[in-house]
Amino acid sequence: MPSLSSLDLEITVEKSSQLQSASRRIRVLRLFSRLNIGGPAIHVILTTAGLDPKRYDSLLVVGREEDREGNFLNLAEAKGIPLRIIPTFGRRIDPLRDLITLVSLFRLMRRERPDIVHTHTAKAGALGRVAARLAGVPVVVHTFHGSVFDGYFGPSVARFFQWIERILALGTDTIVAVSERVAADLAERKIAPRKKIEVVPLGLELGRFQDVQQRRGELRRELGVPPRARLVGSVGRLVAIKDLGTLLRSMVQLSATQPDAILLVVGDGPDRPALEMEAERLGLGSRARFLGFRDDLERIYADLDVAVNCSLNEGTPVALIEAMASGVPVLATAVGGTPDLLDEGRLGRLVPPGDPNALARALAESLSGGDDSAQKAALARRSVLQRFSLDRLLGDLDRLYLRLLKSKEAVRLRGLHEPASGSF
Repeated sequence: MPSLSSLDLEITVEKSSQLQSASRRIRVLRLFSRLNIGGPAIHVILTTAGLDPKRYDSLLVVGREEDREGNFLNLAEAKGIPLRIIPTFGRRIDPLRDLITLVSLFRLMRRERPDIVHTHTAKAGALGRVAARLAGVPVVVHTFHGSVFDGYFGPSVARFFQWIERILALGTDTIVAVSERVAADLAERKIAPRKKIEVVPLGLELGRFQDVQQRRGELRRELGVPPRARLVGSVGRLVAIKDLGTLLRSMVQLSATQPDAILLVVGDGPDRPALEMEAERLGLGSRARFLGFRDDLERIYADLDVAVNCSLNEGTPVALIEAMASGVPVLATAVGGTPDLLDEGRLGRLVPPGDPNALARALAESLSGGDDSAQKAALARRSVLQRFSLDRLLGDLDRLYLRLLKSKEAVRLRGLHEPASGSF
């Protein structure tokens, strides 16, 4: 990208329409720690690719994923987005590598002169926001796709991270939360005042899931599953926060009332070997099948009788949105932004986290038709197709970016016209 002079940012409030018509596009540098398989990675790729190219010049900067995480580099390539990989940038805290990454980001921002730096998730948010302020970036935005304050660390470490986030928020123009519950949690923890937090729900390409019923039976034939078997599906990373152990234990209890129920675990991650061993220890055998990463999710959802998310902490789980768009009944733990997604249980069933008994009972009722799962699934399908469209997300971000740029310019102009208050 060519370098920009400081004059490029002089856009008057009175002529704010120039934001849309100026020959120079608005430069957005989006920062994400790694494109590992998961909802946030899909979000940053679709957002980077989807912003109007006549108005925005976007660059996505990422680090390296860890073993068994998989990645969405193929999706980024298919979308044709500008991508910069910083090898020292990753999820784990490593003071030396993090310092090198911070310097790399600072140099990159000084060279590219972005108008907006938008960071996603904790690690990228910490290094990216510091680098952006040191580099003099006009607008800094950070998105919480959830938080690391529950379920990841002990109480003292969680409090330390809350303190860090409060400091980082002081240098952030807007905090973005993916749901009302996430926003309320951030405000309650005093990460930032509620007026500084903007709720921008996820937006996804859901068209591929609208006709999944045409593919019903394909997965069952592939796996050799009889038509009468009831399929319970979990799609996501195999990491501790997803609490798949609770789901495995609930399947043991479910077998008493639903002996033909089979659990399909779609995804991979560092916990997969331990989970497979746990499934064997519990005697689940072929009633728990680990399918690894799959890119044919339409075929997966087409054959599921219920989709489950049993996380201990969530922002807005993309797998549940996809299942709902496919017309699959969903059952999830009432954590993070999930109750917002399920409209407090109106669009799917909610259970407490870490409770295999409650989860088993809810699964039994859903699979036996003893609740209103089918009616909820129909409502959920219509709801998510409207609430989580990619066009809606891109429109929300476009309006947010333009408003922030105009606000910054108004402050700059006031500073030019106000008399100096004193000497240095």
